[in-house]
Amino acid sequence: MIGQRLDKALSFVPDIQSRSRAEYLIHQGLVQVNHKPAKASHKVNESDEISIFFPEPEPTELKPLPLALDILFEDADLIVLNKPSGLVVHPAAGHQQDTLVNALLHHTDDLSMKFGENRPGIVHRLDRDTSGLLVIAKNDFTHEGLAEQFRNKTNHRVYYAVGLGIPKQNSGTLQSFLSRHPTDRKKYSSAQDTTHKIIRDPKITPEYGKWAVTHYKLLKSNQAGFSYFQLKLETGRTHQIRVHLAEIGCAILGDEIYSHSRHINQIKNMSLRLDLQSFPRLALHAAELGFFHPRTKESLLFKQDWPPEIKMRLQALGLL
Repeated sequence: MIGQRLDKALSFVPDIQSRSRAEYLIHQGLVQVNHKPAKASHKVNESDEISIFFPEPEPTELKPLPLALDILFEDADLIVLNKPSGLVVHPAAGHQQDTLVNALLHHTDDLSMKFGENRPGIVHRLDRDTSGLLVIAKNDFTHEGLAEQFRNKTNHRVYYAVGLGIPKQNSGTLQSFLSRHPTDRKKYSSAQDTTHKIIRDPKITPEYGKWAVTHYKLLKSNQAGFSYFQLKLETGRTHQIRVHLAEIGCAILGDEIYSHSRHINQIKNMSLRLDLQSFPRLALHAAELGFFHPRTKESLLFKQDWPPEIKMRLQALGLL
């Protein structure tokens, strides 16, 4: 531990066990070095006196919700489930007691709590209107093991989406720094330089934004100008796929935030146009999820097809 950064050194403490938890404690002012607030970058000296003040677990105000869950796998450590479109993953403004977390609390008493956070069991998330695969941690050991795989990009995630438009290239990598849109708080956007070009170079760090990387492959397109994409994530930022596809002129079908009705309104086939205007949800689905089980070290891979009603619509468009 001597000579290491403080956050890394603390990750070996049995009651902490991870760098992310160490960073949390430091940023909350709960770690002191020689009786002074500590910085994560502090290099540990042999003479340092390090004090750690663990927060008291906060009583949860979350209420169990009797909602049926589509569970694909469950053991003593984790749950893999298929989240439906329209279900918020964890409590947020406007959704306090009707989320996946509330349904999980009704399903089981075993969920990782970390330091009393209000998102028990949640390792990663999907947008409300995105369907597909999620893994849930039942204990802190599993939570940290899964979170480490997400951080180190050793897990496997594949999404499928329908875009309004056809990309100039059939495959590629979309990368940028994502943050809240400067004028529309519902949106996220990529950071731009002084010439209003999106910053694609990870070495040019803007003042705001988190690095996001999406790999895409065009699987099929149709005469109406719709594209069917396979997408693989290196990072999992909020609205990442939605922003990146919109920025190449292929906003996702059914996306009320990033897409425009202009493309659909230009379709001459009235029946097709009406069908698309009434498309019930965001055409984005988390179809594959793979990871190593933190306890057994077994390699697990799960696949989940589109919901039947959406699959029928995509087949009618000639995209499946």
